[in-house]
Amino acid sequence: MHARPASFSTVSVDGVVQRWEDLRLQDFAQGFFFGAGFFTTFRIDAGQPRFLARHLARLRGSLDAFPAAVHSPAPELLHEDAVRESLRRCLAADAALGPRFTGVGKLAVSDGHVLGTFRPFAVDLEAHHREGRELDSVEAGAYRRAERTVNHKGLAYFRQHALLPRLPVLTNEAAEVCELPTANLFVQLDGALVTPPLSAPCLPGIARAVLLAMASVDGLPVVERVLPLADLARAQACFYSNAVALAVGVPRLLGRELPDSPRLAERARAALEARAVREG
Repeated sequence: MHARPASFSTVSVDGVVQRWEDLRLQDFAQGFFFGAGFFTTFRIDAGQPRFLARHLARLRGSLDAFPAAVHSPAPELLHEDAVRESLRRCLAADAALGPRFTGVGKLAVSDGHVLGTFRPFAVDLEAHHREGRELDSVEAGAYRRAERTVNHKGLAYFRQHALLPRLPVLTNEAAEVCELPTANLFVQLDGALVTPPLSAPCLPGIARAVLLAMASVDGLPVVERVLPLADLARAQACFYSNAVALAVGVPRLLGRELPDSPRLAERARAALEARAVREG
C-alpha cells in the first residue's frame, strides 16, 4: 500500500472502523510489496460520497480484469450500501471528520481487503477552480496505444505520481494525447468538446464518463476521438477533469492563451455537481 496520504487517523478495513496506526503490514503485503491492487478516490460533500456507485463499479471491473493478479475481497464488501455504512461509521467515530465531513475519500483494494481512508481537499483546489491551472509541458511517448493497465487505477501508481508536480500532457508513441497524470483532458476543438478514447490509452475517469453520458456541455457536443498533440495548437478552450476536482480550466495550454477555459470548466463543474446530487 502507499505511505499514508491522509490527514485523519480513522480508517475502515472491510467495513470495520479502526485507527491507521493499528493497521498490520502483513494484511496488505500483496499491495505493499507488488502494487497488486486498485484504488479509487472520490469527493465527499457534507458527508455524502459522490458518484460512489460508479467508483465501485470501476473497482469491480478492474478486479474482474485481473483475476489472477489481485486477491479480490468478498463481493459484499464492495456493495454500495455496505461501503456507505462503513464511511458513515468512520465519520461519526472521529471528531476531526464528523458526519458533515467535506473532503476526499479513498478506497484501496488488495489482499482480499478494502481499506477506506480520508483526507482534506488540496489547499489549492479553490484557487484552481477560480483561476484554472496552466499546462506547459508534454511527456512524449509516456504510454503505448491500447496499453491495458492504464485503463485501471492500480496501486502501482509511481509513474503518474512522479509527474504530478508539473502535470504534463501525456502522449503515446504516435504523438496522440492520452491524459494528465491524474485527470482526463477535454479540448474545445472544431465545434465539439473532445476527449481521447480509452484506447489512447487513458483512465476511464468517473467525471469523464458522466460528461460523455451528458453528451453536451455549454452547447458543445462531448465526443471521444483520437486527439493528435498537434491539434492542441487549434484548441479554443480546455479543461481537465477528475472525480475530486470535477473540472479545472486551463487558461494557458502549451504556451497558448485560452481565456475561455475557466468559464467552460465552471459550466462543466456545475453540470457534474448537479448530476452527483441526482445520483446520490
